[in-house]
Amino acid sequence: MKADLYLKNGRIVTEENSFIGGIVIRQGKISQLVAGEANIDATETIDLAGKVVLPGLVDDHVHFNEPGREHWEGYHTGSMAAAASGITTIMEMPLNATPPSIDRAKLLHKREAVKDKSVVDYGHWGGLVDNNLDALDELHAEGIIGYKAFMSASGVDFERVNDDVLYAGLLKTRDLGNLLGVHAESEYVTGLLARQLQAAGRTDRAAWHESRPPATELEAIRRAIYWADVAGGNLHIVHVTIADGIRAVAEAKRAGVNVTVETCPHYLFFDHDDFIRIGPAAKCAPPLRSRDDVESLWQCVLDGLVDTIASDHSPCPWADKEPGMDNIWQAWGGISGVQSMLPVLLTEGVHKRGLSLPELVRMMSANPARIFGLYPQKGSLLPGADADVTIIDLDKEWTLTVDDLLYKNKHSAYVGYTFKGAVERTIVRGQTVSLEGRILAEPGYGQLVRRQTAYGQSS
Repeated sequence: MKADLYLKNGRIVTEENSFIGGIVIRQGKISQLVAGEANIDATETIDLAGKVVLPGLVDDHVHFNEPGREHWEGYHTGSMAAAASGITTIMEMPLNATPPSIDRAKLLHKREAVKDKSVVDYGHWGGLVDNNLDALDELHAEGIIGYKAFMSASGVDFERVNDDVLYAGLLKTRDLGNLLGVHAESEYVTGLLARQLQAAGRTDRAAWHESRPPATELEAIRRAIYWADVAGGNLHIVHVTIADGIRAVAEAKRAGVNVTVETCPHYLFFDHDDFIRIGPAAKCAPPLRSRDDVESLWQCVLDGLVDTIASDHSPCPWADKEPGMDNIWQAWGGISGVQSMLPVLLTEGVHKRGLSLPELVRMMSANPARIFGLYPQKGSLLPGADADVTIIDLDKEWTLTVDDLLYKNKHSAYVGYTFKGAVERTIVRGQTVSLEGRILAEPGYGQLVRRQTAYGQSS
């Protein structure tokens, strides 16, 4: 059978190794990998001239705010920005939209609202809040890739959980083969510190960092792990900022706890001093840490202790950031970063610190797909997988400008930084959706994906 597309003469990277060769694509699927060159009969052949070829990235943590807060982002602009960064599948969180996806009706409402908007494939998280335990089965039946819960206040209409609901949710993940992803910060200690700082009249940027010190994150991580162990449930700790948190997860894994851990590009790129300089555009929770913490976090990445790297893209209009210029408590907390995710890892990881490309694929393609039940359809270059491919120019140097941003609200803490490594082409199911930052796919090309396998299994 004639192939639709033959990508030849590229540096093909999987989570196991890399080699010079090519990829044959038929009917939106990977047909075969070619070592070296071969005589392939294809409708279209692209000579990659040695460019690096990765399985399409899977970003398991984005906020696109639709429905209800489309003026913050929306699936069209958010998915375009993802495509420009080599991301072929996104998994959207259930909050920062109205209504949040905390039961079947609200999830289906979201799916109807976004079905014709995305240019990349997408999956959905459900939510675990303080009063929806009865809805977890129906959310799972609809193919959600996980449940998201907050151990500290989220600041939106998505109620945090105490340990009783956390424990009950973990029991449910054990029974269903799904997982619980938690935002791990101590509600009571961070709340106390914030009240004390505000009572003292502190409105400066450093006050935000001081209200959420590393100890408040580590305590919550250890507590969540404890209940996952007791319940026998499946736990994923999101956006961990500190090496001690990563190492706590690694220790728990060795003890047999079902737990995985994510960090984010902004915690590997910016530090607290950058936040003081940049201001509200770099405000997030947990906050940016010290440079020593950043380097210790990088060591965990290089040691293979991090399971996934995700953007935690959390945009908003500048009007929700601007009040923080004078009073940091008044700024929305979230960093617009989905478009910068891969360039950050190429620049700071591959080029600066020697991160191997197979390790990058493990954390940004294979593991997210595997943990959230989409592997090997997503996150792999195995024959039969969706033909999701990211092609990068590893050595291209470029500087991010406001004009480059595809977000609905064109601001980002990354603007003005120079990167080494650029996404040249992003392919979703055999079709080029982004070429050198230009979006070629029409809204609605992206398809919904659902959890296919139970936690810890692969099809």
